[in-house]
Amino acid sequence: MNYSSINPIHAAPEGFQFGRVWNCSSQIPSLNYRTRTFMAVQEDMTSKPRIPHVLTVAGSDSGAGAGIQADLKACAALGVYCSTVITAVTAQNTIGVQGVNLVPEDFVAEQLRSVLSDMQVHVVKTGMLPSIGVVEVLCHSLKEFPVRALVVDPVMVSTSGDILADPSILAGFREELLPMADIVTPNLKEASTLLGGVRLQTVADMRSAAKLIHTLGPRNVLVKGGDLPDSLDAVDIFFDGENFHELRGSRVKTRNTHGTGCTLASCIAAELAKGSPMLLAVQVAKRFVETALDYSKDMAIGSGPQGPFDHLFKLKSNVYNSYRRRGFNPSDLFLYAVTDSGMNKKWGHSITTAVKAAIEGGATIIQLREKDAGTRDFLEAAKACVEICRSHGVPLLINDRIDVALACDADGVHVGQSDMPVHVARMILGPEKVIGVSCKTPEQAEKAWAEGADYIGCGGVFPTTTKANNLTVGLDGLKTVCLASKIPVVAIGGIGVANARSVMEIGASNLKGVAVVSALFDRECVFTETRKLHAVLTDVAALVVK
Repeated sequence: MNYSSINPIHAAPEGFQFGRVWNCSSQIPSLNYRTRTFMAVQEDMTSKPRIPHVLTVAGSDSGAGAGIQADLKACAALGVYCSTVITAVTAQNTIGVQGVNLVPEDFVAEQLRSVLSDMQVHVVKTGMLPSIGVVEVLCHSLKEFPVRALVVDPVMVSTSGDILADPSILAGFREELLPMADIVTPNLKEASTLLGGVRLQTVADMRSAAKLIHTLGPRNVLVKGGDLPDSLDAVDIFFDGENFHELRGSRVKTRNTHGTGCTLASCIAAELAKGSPMLLAVQVAKRFVETALDYSKDMAIGSGPQGPFDHLFKLKSNVYNSYRRRGFNPSDLFLYAVTDSGMNKKWGHSITTAVKAAIEGGATIIQLREKDAGTRDFLEAAKACVEICRSHGVPLLINDRIDVALACDADGVHVGQSDMPVHVARMILGPEKVIGVSCKTPEQAEKAWAEGADYIGCGGVFPTTTKANNLTVGLDGLKTVCLASKIPVVAIGGIGVANARSVMEIGASNLKGVAVVSALFDRECVFTETRKLHAVLTDVAALVVK
């Protein structure tokens, strides 16, 4: 369609009042957007929990694959509240865009003021900004109501080739919006347009484009290479003004790609609202889109060449669980063996020898916790342990080190409260991996479930020498957490043959086992000690069944 077919909305719906004049005396024209502070984000107004909040300023897609609808679904999938300012209403489907009606600029301004003046927005994400007037209105509003971050997705042309914005807004982007942006996320066509029509055909071209766009003012640039010719991978280039990062992912073969750009930008905004640093937010967003595309690759909606994909795949628990490569079995937590490099060194055990002995003695899951080994040595040992565990049908998790878990193809990770947040680990690892998290309180257990953990490790139950200043919860604290948890629990901390029975008899049905370190690995014969503990746990389990 031609731009001439884009017309403003002439009549307001009943009950709406266009053209309201607002008193803007509260504007702060001297505020430097670069030096904005958290004072504008009034997070301490109440004692209620902080809710990450993204405001999307974009067009409505009647087919619900892109635009406002994609932004809402993406933020919901990542656990972030999303409010909306609609700039245009489109008639579109899987075939293309049949029509666009613009929302009057004064009503866009009214929507912005309604949300920004009341709802403590953390991050603003922009999509379709169809006119120079809308760009100016947005910039004015952000100067009056500064937010933590601005994510700009420069939507000008739809994937099907339909024009969605007046070409004159390029000046507004370059002169006003991009200098305020914390990140801008153009695809190859949009990057070319921003730079006056330069051709982008290689990764080197993308790097040059990212650097040139950075000179226009944004703090970070992500040039998306989904349409890069002759590329087997989905390659994006991230530039922060100093360093380039080449982000590669699997290229998913599917027609269901409508809304990928909107979704990626919204996911970045959602992660920034949670407090993630920029590069990590981009990595999480890229992983989310890749996973959603792969899950939705065979979905059939509409008859056109570009269908939507499913943002909320994780809600379909039965399909989601079958999608996971191995699946998580709570019974794996029965005898959870956690290795220790210091203990292995003390007794002259290699990590592979210790792991093999524990499995042969009855360990049902292994966690590699190697704090002293260098990354290269740890990775090589982890790969060897993966082979041992796979040959025995026992899952292997890595403590904290998500990079090692990915590199050795472990079954998952276990993280602590001060490690990477569970939701971030889930986005990086995808739906197929197991994630456990250490918890001491019901509140932490609730959060672990909400963010996508498979199980929690509760403790220390008893005093232990493996962690300094580790607060113990006791049997009562363990039971309290178990009763509050919606996911399986494994008890950890000071547990051995002498007290394992008392732990398993607390009367909590979701307590599935015990995790042990010293009782197995701070011993001369790991196999013998594991067999002893396995016998105690088996005896307790038999009594429970009776």
